[in-house]
This record gives sequence, structure tokens and C-alpha cells, in this order.
Amino acid sequence: MSQQSVPATPTNFAVWFEYSLGSSIALRKTIDILIAGKRKFDAATNHELYITYVAPQSGIEPLGDLPEQLSGLIATAQQFLNTAVTDNQTHIKALGEVSSEAAASSDPRTIIAKLVDELSKATSRAAQLEANFAATSEELDSIRDSLKAAEQRSNTDALTGLANRHSMDEFLRLAQIAAMEKDEALSVFLIDIDHFKKFNDDYGHQVGDQVLRLVAKVLQEGVREVDLAARYGGEELIAVLPGADLEACTSVAERIRRRIAEAKLTRRATGKEIGSITVSIGVAQFRLAESADAMIERCDRGLYQAKRLGRNRTVTETELEPEAGAA
Repeated sequence: MSQQSVPATPTNFAVWFEYSLGSSIALRKTIDILIAGKRKFDAATNHELYITYVAPQSGIEPLGDLPEQLSGLIATAQQFLNTAVTDNQTHIKALGEVSSEAAASSDPRTIIAKLVDELSKATSRAAQLEANFAATSEELDSIRDSLKAAEQRSNTDALTGLANRHSMDEFLRLAQIAAMEKDEALSVFLIDIDHFKKFNDDYGHQVGDQVLRLVAKVLQEGVREVDLAARYGGEELIAVLPGADLEACTSVAERIRRRIAEAKLTRRATGKEIGSITVSIGVAQFRLAESADAMIERCDRGLYQAKRLGRNRTVTETELEPEAGAA
């Protein structure tokens, strides 16, 4: 901290203590990049580091009784192995006895009969062990599928099928690190459905949900596989575009805005066409070491400026009007 002229405040100590521990790979990478780039650790940068990497984050949903199931399966598998080891020792001992008898007896038929009997027992035990492990393997496959489904549910918004807020936060955090490491652009745009409350009031929440799903579908189809489309909250959707600068991101946002405005929405029950849907969009590009909240806040300002200008338009951070009270 002294070498980088970082003020000795409690929050700064918390940041650099985490950095020295190495428990947060993301924080360590970010600070290393800033040091390598000779970036000054001013008050704004220090605050962003604390908010992004040290301040309490939301927890992870519990996995229910899956740990208990795994523990039970492991115990069962261990029991199978112990049984196999014991049976193997018994088999070796029996073969040793047959060998001793063979040396002392002149009747090969007795020796062969005993040998066949022991081999038959060994084959039977091996078949039973294989069957037990096959059953256990099926249970493990079932648990693995349950974990995949649980992970999918925990990362997906149930209504729109897009990534949820938790998944977006994690994706954006990793995208910020990658952008700094590779010195590449990273941009985001935030979508808000115009007059969404009117759809709910005039036609009911089912139609409101249908509007959300339609906008989500257009958004998902309008971004690349490397991008992330997510439900940010309420009627707000967000897209994170790694490697895209402000101009490229604005072009994608505009294309999606036009497609939504051209879409036709009909009531499923009657087939009657409902009024057109439009959206307002704000676009911002990531700035070195800033928090995700700071970047999204500029998107939010652009979005609400688009609302003030008449809706159904895209406003970038370069077009933002000065905030009230700003010098």
C-alpha cells in the first residue's frame, strides 16, 4: 500500500488484506493489472475495488439433501470395496489350500473340481460386485443430472429463459477481468420496455408476461453466443458484450430496438393484435477498474434520457446530459 501510495483507511486495508491473502483471484488479477499499467490508486479506484471485490456479495442457494445422498453413495461404494477385498483374500486363501492339496494328492479330479468351484465362486462375486457398482453409478448419474438442473435453474430467469441477475453479475465480473487482461473493449446495454405498466393494466399480467418473453426472445436472438442476455429486474433486460466497443454495442442495441418495434403481439385467447411494443435503451462501455455498478449506472442514465426524449430510442453514455448540480 505504501509503494502504491494507497491511503491507510479501513476499506483500503480490507482490499489489500484480501489481495495479500490471495483468496480472491479476481481481485489479485485486477490489482496486478493496475500496477502493471502504472494506474494511480486514487479515491475512486480504491472505492470501486472495495465495492466490487470485498463488500458482501449475495449467497448461493443451498443444494438441499444432495450432500447427504453423495455421502451415502460414497459409504455404499466403500462397503462394496471392503467386501471385494475380503472376498479376494478368501479366494486367495482357498486357492492356496487347493495348491497344497494338489501337491499331496494323486487324484487330479478332486483338485480340478475344487478349483472349478473356487473359480465359479470368484466369478459370481465379481458379477455381483459389478452389478452393485452399476447401480451406484446410475445413482451418481441421477445426482449429476439433478445438480446440472439445479445449476441451470439457479442461473436462469424462469419467466424469460434468459440468465438471471446472479448469473449476469458473475459473467460481468469475469468479463471485466478479461477486458483488463487483454486490453479489450467491453460494453453493456440496458433495455426497459416502454409503457409496460399499461400492458399489465389494460390486458392483465399474462399479457405483460407475454410482452417480456417476446422482448427477451428478440434480445437473445440479437446477440452473439459469446455475449450474455439477462433479465436485470422487473421489465429491464441487459446484454453484456465482451470485445465490443461503444459503437459496436450501440449498433447491436439499435438493431434489437428496431426488431422489437416491428414485432406483432397478439392475444393468444382471441388472436387479436395488441398495440406495438417499444423499448428504450442505454449503452455504456467499461472503463478500466470501475465497478459494474458504475458502468450500469451510465446505462441507466442513458435509458431514462431516452424516456425523456420520447421513448423508443437508444442513448449512449457520450450523449448523456450533465447531471443536475454538476459543475
